[in-house]
Amino acid sequence: MPQRPGKWMPAAFLALLTLIEPAVASKDTLHILEHDGRRLDLRISTQYEPAMQQNLVAWMDFISTTLLQAYGYWPRQQVEVTVAPVAAGSSDPIPWAQVHRDTVNRVEFFTAARATTEELKHAWTGYHELAHLLIPYRGWGDAWFSEGLASYYQNVLQARAGILTEQQMWQKLYEGYQRGLSETDFDGQALYAVSDKLRQNGGFMRVYWSGAWYFLAADARLRQQSSGNLNLDQALAKLNLCCAEQRMSVPQMVSKLDELNRVLLFESLYEEVRDSRTIPEFEPIFASMGITVSDGEVSLQQEGPGARLRRQIAMRKPL
Repeated sequence: MPQRPGKWMPAAFLALLTLIEPAVASKDTLHILEHDGRRLDLRISTQYEPAMQQNLVAWMDFISTTLLQAYGYWPRQQVEVTVAPVAAGSSDPIPWAQVHRDTVNRVEFFTAARATTEELKHAWTGYHELAHLLIPYRGWGDAWFSEGLASYYQNVLQARAGILTEQQMWQKLYEGYQRGLSETDFDGQALYAVSDKLRQNGGFMRVYWSGAWYFLAADARLRQQSSGNLNLDQALAKLNLCCAEQRMSVPQMVSKLDELNRVLLFESLYEEVRDSRTIPEFEPIFASMGITVSDGEVSLQQEGPGARLRRQIAMRKPL
């Protein structure tokens, strides 16, 4: 689900639902995208003009191909994507989206009635929502884990797709952590408690970016401890191959990740972040990867083992 600054605002949420409600019942056209025997059913509302429908097909073809940059294949045998317009003008190309977990996973997007393919490609929301599919359905609880995964990969996938430069990717991650740190209303409260009350009390930046820290830390440690022979993509791919269609709690996932990858990392890191009282420090991770920050601007060192491993995170993979 898209990130929201500040506290959850029921009135604003209801107003948004009012805008999108007329589009829900509209007819749609089906476009089938396939890759290596896996299928994406794209259903586009006929409320869009024909030219906009073409823009949406081109956009989904692009971002679904970008998702291949994680595992080399789509994480589900079949996914359904529905796209409908908001009923009023919006400066955001994709003002609302969410994932529905069922027998066939469905990703629901609501977009501006008129947006170019390039505007849609540069909107982070598409990458964020598709990234949710990289892990099994977690059921209830630990929203910080799944939202953190999507927040981390939305930036990584954009870099691998060429939408962001490596510099821009790290700048956006840094700025995200800063937004999380600036949300101090929940400091002193354990992350799991803030996460479980997210819809009632807010705390989106604390929750999302604590979760993103978890996945950055896991990725960095895997690469450093293995001299680049193991990384987060590979670790999560093993979980996907064994358990994609299962419903797993996050404790079950992290235990399985350690087992499959023969490491002692994911479970202990989960316990550390779950109980954290503020966003953990990101500076040591940045420093270990040759990243410095001065006056809010990220600088990347070009030499050293940390820099080499850092560049691999943003590097496009051959498919």
